[in-house]
Amino acid sequence: MRLIKEKTSIDFLSPVRRRVALIFSALFVIVSLVSLFTRGLEFGIDFTGGILLEVAYEQPADLEAIRGDLAAAGFEDAQVQLFGRETDVLVRLPPQDIESAAEVRDQLRATLEAGGEEIDLRRLESVSAQVGSELAEKGALAMVVALLMIFVYVMIRFQWKFSAGAVAALAHDAIVTVGFFSIFGLPFDLTVVAAVLAVIGYSLNDTVVAFDRIRENFFALRGVSAEDAMNISINEMLARTLITGITTLLVLIALLTLGGESIAPFSIALIVGIIVGTYSSIYTASATALALNVSPQDLIEPIKDPSLIDDLP
Repeated sequence: MRLIKEKTSIDFLSPVRRRVALIFSALFVIVSLVSLFTRGLEFGIDFTGGILLEVAYEQPADLEAIRGDLAAAGFEDAQVQLFGRETDVLVRLPPQDIESAAEVRDQLRATLEAGGEEIDLRRLESVSAQVGSELAEKGALAMVVALLMIFVYVMIRFQWKFSAGAVAALAHDAIVTVGFFSIFGLPFDLTVVAAVLAVIGYSLNDTVVAFDRIRENFFALRGVSAEDAMNISINEMLARTLITGITTLLVLIALLTLGGESIAPFSIALIVGIIVGTYSSIYTASATALALNVSPQDLIEPIKDPSLIDDLP
């Protein structure tokens, strides 16, 4: 017991803290799922289809005037927002009946230049509704396949109880991150899907490193319970986890504040995912494995030749 007290400074996995963490995790997941089923997501043009324009003005743009000009020209559903600087504007339009992209471009240019100010049409993207639907299906499929492959990988490398803990943590991270976008009505596009997959990879790396230390301590600390061995392992990895997470967050915060609105959803998804992933590596992955009564015996390979049993001391 003296060894345990010297190595363990924070009792992460005590029964009381595990129950509190379970309540918080269940609350986060339930709120996220309820929001996803009731409010849904603010899908970007990648998923809904439509037209996206990036326009640069010589002077600070008057968004209300731009919206009025577009509505008068027949584009009532246009979404207009600043795109970084006050002179840069992003215009989103639903799918149009006009099939020619050049015709749409010319009509929009004429509308936006109606006030007499020259504009620089930097980007024009058009995505059909059918392509957007296919991208949404493939994005969801990519997450499901990633979770299944991770389950198989962790099960082969460790044991199915660890694998269940890892997948539970990753599913928790993905649901809460996507739910965050639904709750706050943030735009959800392919960059966010990429960020969620990156979060799954980041969280898995953190979880596997912790599981490696837990496996080592299961055999190194004789006579220690699984809960104490896991607590010791988490404390030994705590400095590494915090340093990695904080340095990554600093980069993402800089990216969010300086990178402009085009990569803001990507940055937000990674920031939320890393915070949630760090939490879940301790209170979801390890706690789930512990709830399944993982023990050092689970990691011992069974003896395949029965005749060798007689030779054991």
